[in-house]
Amino acid sequence: MAVNYEVAVKNARLNAVITAIGTTGVLEIGTTGMATVLATINLGNPAGTSASGVLTFSGFPRSDTAADASGTAAAARIRTATGGTDIVTGLTVGLSGADIILDSVNITAGQTVTINSASITHA
Repeated sequence: MAVNYEVAVKNARLNAVITAIGTTGVLEIGTTGMATVLATINLGNPAGTSASGVLTFSGFPRSDTAADASGTAAAARIRTATGGTDIVTGLTVGLSGADIILDSVNITAGQTVTINSASITHA
């Protein structure tokens, strides 16, 4: 049976995510299963806001001006800092209809990678 949360509870949970991200949070874009990190984007402080069960990240678009590696973007995660603790994993990436909206999923080392928007919708 599915668990249903009231909107106030969803927002409280998403606010806890914002707090856990802290002041130095990053969004990492990677290949399938985060086998290779392709790009790292610094998040704002605070990282975002929550309303109606959706965490919307602040200050987008944001860019990594020099991608770390080449590959096809297939996943993303949020960490407390580069090399820090995972806060959110399993995020989807794409050109539309995903948690993280990129300018391109085909990334080449050294290129600029732009994230147009980012949000998490609580189930």
